This record gives sequence, C-alpha cells and structure tokens, in this order.
Amino acid sequence: MVATPAPRRRPGAVPVATLAGLVVVLALAALAFGRAAPGDLRDQGPARAVTPPPVSLPLWPQLPTATPVAAPAAGVTQEAPQPVPDLTVPGHDITAVDVRTVLAKDPKLGQEERQALGSCAGCDIRTPEFRDLTGDGQPELITAVTTPGRVVLHVYTLVEDHLLPVLQVQVQPAFNATTIGTELWLFEPTAAYVVTRSHYEWDGTRLVLKERTDEGLGLLPPTGPDTGRAATAAPEPGPAPMRPGSLVPKQTAPEAAVPSPRTVRPTAVPSAPSVPPSVPSVPSAPAVIPEAKR
Repeated sequence: MVATPAPRRRPGAVPVATLAGLVVVLALAALAFGRAAPGDLRDQGPARAVTPPPVSLPLWPQLPTATPVAAPAAGVTQEAPQPVPDLTVPGHDITAVDVRTVLAKDPKLGQEERQALGSCAGCDIRTPEFRDLTGDGQPELITAVTTPGRVVLHVYTLVEDHLLPVLQVQVQPAFNATTIGTELWLFEPTAAYVVTRSHYEWDGTRLVLKERTDEGLGLLPPTGPDTGRAATAAPEPGPAPMRPGSLVPKQTAPEAAVPSPRTVRPTAVPSAPSVPPSVPSVPSAPAVIPEAKR
C-alpha cells in the first residue's frame, strides 16, 4: 500500500489558523483604539490651564478713586418732604396744575425765584415736563426757575391730591437734563472743556444724588502765546521755503515783497559797471533775420 503524500504548501501561503488569529487581534485593537460611540468618555490629553479673569488693581489704594457724593452727617436725619400748603390737585391730575401757582405756594422758594414769578430782566420759568421718576406709573412735574443770579431745578410728585417737592437743586444756567427710565440726569458745563453729569434716583422718599462725574468734551484747550488767535491765521501750506520771505504768512504778503537784509546791497545800483551794456533782451532777434535774407 502506497502512503498518500502530504500536500505541499504554496510559497507565501498563510495558514488558516494564523490568519484567523490575526483577524481576532485586529478586531480587539479596533475595539480598544477605535472611535468611541457618542456619549462615551474620551481622553483629550492634559487639561488646559484655567486663566482667571483680570481684576482691578489700584496703583495707590490709599487714595480715593472718585469724588464721594455728599451725604448727611452721621446721626442727622433729613426732613421728609412736606406737601405744598394751600394747594390741592383737582382730579389727581398733576398735568392740570399751574406751575406758577405751585412755585408761588412753595415755602422753600428763594427770594430771587419769587421775583422771577413776576416780571424781571433775565428771568424765566421753564415749561413743565412730566416724567415718571418714582416708578409708580404716575408722572412727576419738572421745571426750572431762571434768575439773573442762579437757576434752580424743581421736581414735584403727587401724593393723593397734594404735591410734594422731592428735589430742589441749583444748576448752571446752560444746564440740560434727560431721563433714562426713572433716572434723572443733569448735564452742566462747569468749565470751558468739561461737562459735569449728575445722576439722581428715587429712594422711596425723594430724589437723591447717586453719582457725579466730570467728562471732557473731546477738545484740547489752546496753548501757547498765540492762544487768542484764530486757527485760520496760520500760514497756508506751500512749496518748501527757499528764502526767508517764503515763511511769511499770507496775511503779511505785502511785507514779503521787501527784500531781505541779505539781498540788499548798497553797491547794487542800476548803473553799476558789472552789468554789460550790450546785453539787451531783444536785439538778438533782428541780427538773425538779415543773415537769413542773404
């Protein structure tokens, strides 16, 4: 009996068992290092360092950072506003009252302001404005009394059928004001290039000053000895100066025609021998024409 010869392996052939093991290893590697499913935890490497937000670091903490608002002295209680005596508001409509009547009956009105209620030069009563400054949905009466000496702003609020003065402050004659919600802002030109802003808010009893700041107008004040001159007096731009006369402003052009001291020479007279007499500017033309005719 002849034995069956064993099958010969082809060159480069991989055994089936080895191939199956390689597939298993690759599958395990894919599970270990493959993309994680949504919601799974993944290692993104070391965490980034957290930088805290910048904070305010004053250079001189012992100095005040702002001008403090004037407040009542300790232990002193401000008197609550009292209703304007002998005055009632019909129909609880503050817009129906006469502003001159309200001011005339206000006992805190100064003597100069009372003169403004009549007829005096430079006096005026501003048309009342009505804005809600207490947050109760009802407007307050805002007006200002202009006198030759000062200007005073007045604000009244309505309580039942009486008016309470909740603000009386002296302001600059050229002041202006605006409201932002229930906030009252005053703008006063306190210097040539400075505007002072005052912020008032309702504290439940009256309008109180919350802050006051000074702001520049964005213009630099003129400096130097020529401060009073207008900007138009500066020389107009032109070509590069070639002699001292070119630096004279346009307004002094007649003076620029005067020769400079360097060019004025006593010997420079018209009859000086240095100027040849045979240098006329026109005779050269006639001399050429006769030769052309020959």
